[in-house]
Amino acid sequence: MKKLSKVSRMAVDIEANSLYAYREQVCLIQISTDTDNFILDPLAGISLEALGNLLNHPGIEKVFHAADYDLALLKSLNRWNVANLFDTMWAGRLLGFKKMGLAWFLETLYGIHLDKKHQKANWGQRPLTEEKLIYACNDTRYLLRMRDDLGRDLAQKGLEAEAREIFTDLCRSRVFKRSFDPEGFWKLPGARTLPPQARSVLRALFVFRDNEAKRRNVPPFKVLNNQMLIHLALASMKWNGKVPSKVRSVPSVPEKLLNRLNPALFETMHRALSSPPPVFSSKVPQHSSGYWQRHEMLMEWRKETAVKRDVESDVILSRETLEELAEKNPLQHEDLEQIATLGDWHKKQYGADILKILNQ
Repeated sequence: MKKLSKVSRMAVDIEANSLYAYREQVCLIQISTDTDNFILDPLAGISLEALGNLLNHPGIEKVFHAADYDLALLKSLNRWNVANLFDTMWAGRLLGFKKMGLAWFLETLYGIHLDKKHQKANWGQRPLTEEKLIYACNDTRYLLRMRDDLGRDLAQKGLEAEAREIFTDLCRSRVFKRSFDPEGFWKLPGARTLPPQARSVLRALFVFRDNEAKRRNVPPFKVLNNQMLIHLALASMKWNGKVPSKVRSVPSVPEKLLNRLNPALFETMHRALSSPPPVFSSKVPQHSSGYWQRHEMLMEWRKETAVKRDVESDVILSRETLEELAEKNPLQHEDLEQIATLGDWHKKQYGADILKILNQ
């Protein structure tokens, strides 16, 4: 940490295990400076509080690529905030790049090929092979070079102020909310068109899957995937209200998997077959009068502006900002101050256009 405390900038990336655990962990933190590469192991039981302080130090620039998920994870799991950010992905988007992956950036800018062989690796496993450590290191190894080149291009095109506002907004990362919603089964493809009793079974299976995933500390899809839940719910319609002691054939559900989950799985289904079927209740958000008309006009303006700048639409205004504008309907310049997600640069650049649209 002594070395890191003396640098003016560092490139940072993290690896998590969301594909392998019910509650993901930060499993690896990669850091590159202008002279060194570091890999830190948060699972080793050592205190990394000093790193959290460095990440929040305004005098040290932190360079990430596609920072949003990493910042939210660090805030949610470690309660760390990041200050003085430069995001190379967003820099590229402001410059008109249409692809966002780090591998594409490095291939396009420098002809450097990154092997993505370990992209879906289980970073919670120990020990880590040398090959995996090299892979992880490469995610930060070139970021400072990219930051310099993209930063120069932003300056040449007069985009620095816009970029700084976006980077500052990213630092206000949102905390992940991972609470389980038993009514989330309605979002599964085909759930709303199932027969009533099959919906009862599906809901029960949805809850069963989450409890089993939590018990085993694996993602829910590793217990039963969504298609399996639907097929089990449909199969139950052929059982005349009673689950058979042995089921050999359910589409997409291997018999070995059924045997492994029994008897708890079939007991859950049996209880559900005699339960009142759930009824879908659409919770339509209540908006202010004229919201959808304003939303449509702002969407059209955003699209036209993005085409003129040769960037993606959300580079002009985020979805959250567009929705807040449509909801609050500011009609005067002072009203724009009430739009929390609209920064000073965006007010100055687009405020007049926005007010013109909303005053129509």
